[in-house]
Amino acid sequence: MERRRAPAAPPRYGRRRFWDALYRREGAETREWLGGLSRFLPQLEPELRPGDRILVLGCGNSALSHDLHELGYTDVTSIDFSPACIAAMRARYAGCPGLRWAVMDIRALAFPDASFDVVLEKGTLDVLMVEETDPWDVSPQAAAAMHRVLAEVSRVLRPGGCFISITFAQPHFRKPHYAQEAFGWSLRHAACGDGDAGAFHYFLYVMRKGQPLDPRDVALGRRLHQPPPPPAPPPPPAPPEDDEDYLLAIQL
Repeated sequence: MERRRAPAAPPRYGRRRFWDALYRREGAETREWLGGLSRFLPQLEPELRPGDRILVLGCGNSALSHDLHELGYTDVTSIDFSPACIAAMRARYAGCPGLRWAVMDIRALAFPDASFDVVLEKGTLDVLMVEETDPWDVSPQAAAAMHRVLAEVSRVLRPGGCFISITFAQPHFRKPHYAQEAFGWSLRHAACGDGDAGAFHYFLYVMRKGQPLDPRDVALGRRLHQPPPPPAPPPPPAPPEDDEDYLLAIQL
């Protein structure tokens, strides 16, 4: 089966100035990537406890943090690398003292080790892959960026805590990045969506700190960093056309 390369996405999605300009225009007007909390709450809620300390990565102007607060999860810290975003969200939700906001890069979290019970992201890690044209063959730069973020997530998780990632990325593309033994967590996933024929589904991945990876996931994760196989040898040359002409001449 031939692998088709996707067109390269505009690099603007990985640039802070693009998001700053967007949030200056929109402020804290709600924009939900992959939908609001109600779409995946049935899969998310079993993983949460009311007293959990929750970190939301790349919060943007989603209402996710506030919606979690309204459901009784009142210890929520939300970060984004856009100062314009964080300023708008602080102003909008100033009346919710349990919500904390910080300008921060997900590749370098300014929190002590084992600070959170839950780390949650919704579409944020997808930004690390937007410039990739072949999801089957991710560039070393993108793989390294993903590894750096996930290592930080693992570091700030408490033992027994969980990392929850919500994304359109299918398991055969995303699981190799999550299934790294160095992170010290287990891995499972569930498909989410409306269930209608032809509906566009998304996936919820749960990584539980301190639990072992399935051996099949270990093997999957190891393949991510293996060198690519050597190119296939060229096909043998076709027989010379003179042979065919010679046979035709004999028949005549």
